[in-house]
Amino acid sequence: PVRLVSNESSISSLAVHKTCQKLGLNVEPEEILTPIKVMLDIVQQDNLKPYLLLAQEAQQVFTDLIPSSPDECNSVIVGDAQHHFTYDKLNQAFRLLISGQAKSFYALGYNRYYLNTDGYFMDVGAFAAALEYSSGKKAQVVGKPSSLFFQAALHQMGVVDPSGVVMIGDDILGDIGGSQQVGMRGVLVRTGKFMPQDLEHPTVTPDGVVDNLQQAVEVILRNNTSNVT
Repeated sequence: PVRLVSNESSISSLAVHKTCQKLGLNVEPEEILTPIKVMLDIVQQDNLKPYLLLAQEAQQVFTDLIPSSPDECNSVIVGDAQHHFTYDKLNQAFRLLISGQAKSFYALGYNRYYLNTDGYFMDVGAFAAALEYSSGKKAQVVGKPSSLFFQAALHQMGVVDPSGVVMIGDDILGDIGGSQQVGMRGVLVRTGKFMPQDLEHPTVTPDGVVDNLQQAVEVILRNNTSNVT
């Protein structure tokens, strides 16, 4: 079994699937796990009335669950809002948290930055950290590097022993560190947001380092996941 585990929170999981198809990745919708998908389940199960700091497309996933006024909100959810991040919206989230009106606080990922075609961008973690610092409230992370997120992927695949699962990614903390916390092995690829200094990270050591995704798959198949290098 395979799962594409992404911290993409600016669009829906279905939109992520369409992007994968355009890139030639042969994955099914149910093989894609994103924070948006997991967060929707939490909102419905816990009857949350969220104040959303999300991009417009991602907000549409929660259309029928969004209160008409911030005065009715009992939770705050921060994702990749991109250009929808404004001081007024951040401050409204801060007010809900510090007043105690928002009983729960979620961050859809906790990465510091991400790499796009036109350069590096601040990621969800930076904005979540700002709200944590100002409100004194700690966000529950739904996404990488949260152990709960990786455990959700393992559960979907029906995996009992995580030591037989390999996470391949370009983020030393979000992909490698997060997966290793739940007993998986992490293989770092020298593509995307990878930086040479990642190999000297003080707390995270990859189980293997490869030049690209193809090489990672070849190594895993050759070793039957028993000796990833």
